[in-house]
Amino acid sequence: MSGSPQFRIKEASDDRAPLYTYYGQPDLEADLVGIDSNGSDGKQVRTFDKVNTLCQGDVVFSLISGKSTIVGVKHQGYLYTQNYVKLLAGNKVDSKYLVFLLNEDQFIKKQFQMGLQGSQVLKYTLKQVKELELPNLPTLDKQRMIGELYFSQLRLESLRNRVAYSETTIVLEKLREASKK
Repeated sequence: MSGSPQFRIKEASDDRAPLYTYYGQPDLEADLVGIDSNGSDGKQVRTFDKVNTLCQGDVVFSLISGKSTIVGVKHQGYLYTQNYVKLLAGNKVDSKYLVFLLNEDQFIKKQFQMGLQGSQVLKYTLKQVKELELPNLPTLDKQRMIGELYFSQLRLESLRNRVAYSETTIVLEKLREASKK
């Protein structure tokens, strides 16, 4: 399901109009690694228009970056624009496994590349996503195991990167202090 066309949303100045926060790339990245996006203040809009919003557990695919994730509780109710597509996994595919396939599977990457036909397209299309052929799927139990492991590994990598960044910041600060003495 495609997101709301951003340019068609009529902004309302009435305080009674619902307030929506736009779902963006930092939110997608935060959901993918399971870590808060350090309070990145997303753009907001008040409108009486009917807009497409996300629920916790939805699978979202970015037509800009070609990445997908599962929406976390923090982004429940966020408005998603035409740059994102909400995917329905069905009962034959585990949601986390679907995200793993879309982000990592070479067969899927090849299909996206063929859709670009040598041109330098900066955006994926809804048609490309709809026409994707999934590879042969393992059992649901195996899918769940792979999906869980995939998300755990991304979270672990993100936490390690945070620790490394913090350590570097501390060491640099100590070096600055030492150079002043």
